[in-house]
Amino acid sequence: MVAALDASAVHGWPVVSFGKVAIAQSDRGQRLKQRDYLAEGAIPVIDQGQALIGGYTNDEDAAFAGELPVVLFGDHTRAVKLIQHRFAVGADGIKIFKPADGVRAKYLYYWMKSAPIPNRGYGRHYQYLRGLSVPLPPPEQQDEIVAELEKQFSRLDEAVTNLQRVKANLKRYKASVLKDAVEGRLVPTEAELAHRENRSFETGVQLLQRILETRRRHWNGKRNYREPVVPEIADLLEVPLGWVWASPSQLSAGESYSLAIGPFGSSLKVTDYKTDGVPLVFVRNIRAVSFGGPDTVFITPEKAEELAPHSIEAGDILVTKMGAPPGDVCMYPATSPPAVITADCIKLRLMREQLCASFFGYAIESKLVQSQILGITKGVAQLKVSLGNFCSIAFPLPPVAEQFRIVAEVDRRLSLVRGVDAEVDANLKRAQALRQATLQTAFGGADRMRENEAPYETEFIKDQACEF
Repeated sequence: MVAALDASAVHGWPVVSFGKVAIAQSDRGQRLKQRDYLAEGAIPVIDQGQALIGGYTNDEDAAFAGELPVVLFGDHTRAVKLIQHRFAVGADGIKIFKPADGVRAKYLYYWMKSAPIPNRGYGRHYQYLRGLSVPLPPPEQQDEIVAELEKQFSRLDEAVTNLQRVKANLKRYKASVLKDAVEGRLVPTEAELAHRENRSFETGVQLLQRILETRRRHWNGKRNYREPVVPEIADLLEVPLGWVWASPSQLSAGESYSLAIGPFGSSLKVTDYKTDGVPLVFVRNIRAVSFGGPDTVFITPEKAEELAPHSIEAGDILVTKMGAPPGDVCMYPATSPPAVITADCIKLRLMREQLCASFFGYAIESKLVQSQILGITKGVAQLKVSLGNFCSIAFPLPPVAEQFRIVAEVDRRLSLVRGVDAEVDANLKRAQALRQATLQTAFGGADRMRENEAPYETEFIKDQACEF
């Protein structure tokens, strides 16, 4: 049994076991199966141990909660939910608690939200919960505590809503910057500057021709040189003056496997994984733009040599070929050692001496290319993009000098976005910590919330959100 909070005794509150304030309700009748769910119906189903409403049923044999309101506890997730309407239990891992006499349902709900339940593994949270003791003030004081909590949480919710709105605005702004970048509207085009300065310039068409000639001349593959796939541009708008459409295949380096996917099947097995050696890169690394660290998986140098066609190095563009949807992209950083990609990853190694790789990383992030990736995504259980289809998507190809100017401007603007986004994330974490601290204050024995502390913090977070 976990010791009671000392402050409760100071204020004269009795401290009782959890079982005396929360009566576990057994669900009656048959448990519903997923096949019993209907698209429409009057009674919601609590599904998958998440303590969230998901699906409906009108099955007459369904088990309904008795008196309401009740509190649901997701034993697998430590999720707590107050329910004030009829429902059916459709999954294991949901505990239903009816408040005992003299216990307000909302007081029980908020106390359970504040309960210090550690992560004790699958299905063991309830075992810990029922061993706790609950401070129990009179019903009138329970009502006062709940009212003060809801007042402060209302302020906090407003602040969090503002912060989330800022994050959404930052996301839209980033998308707008990338759209202008790949459509030739972010900086003056090379054609405009050349006309203004009365000079000539190498167009995108000429650049592409030079790249293709270099690929042919420097081809070092084992098979005979094949002309790269041309892009599918039938449904795309016209590019700016001096630009041209080009495919990843056309822009890839003049070497074998410069455009490749990770090994599949028995080429790389879990038994090949080691604790040191050459690092592996997974889809999760690309999505998080995170490489290295304690969770890194390795293979031996000998295995890496065997998987050389799938090797990557600094400056390679990495794209996820599976997901919901696929198309997450990042540049493999210069600070990371050579590695090997795994299944469902695409690497694109460009003709770096003649191209600005960062421009094409941003291009893949833009709606222009993302919509093309979505158009070639297939699958039901798992959405995937084939390498063959990826090879023929269309990249906008501006003159080289313009590529570098665009990247410099995108970097400048997105650095501001990243700074603001970091501030917002810090304040969202602060809001979550404040919410928990407010609960701890309430159930630490105070017979009313301290007006001069938590509200001040909440107003600070609201002000921070308004600044953005």
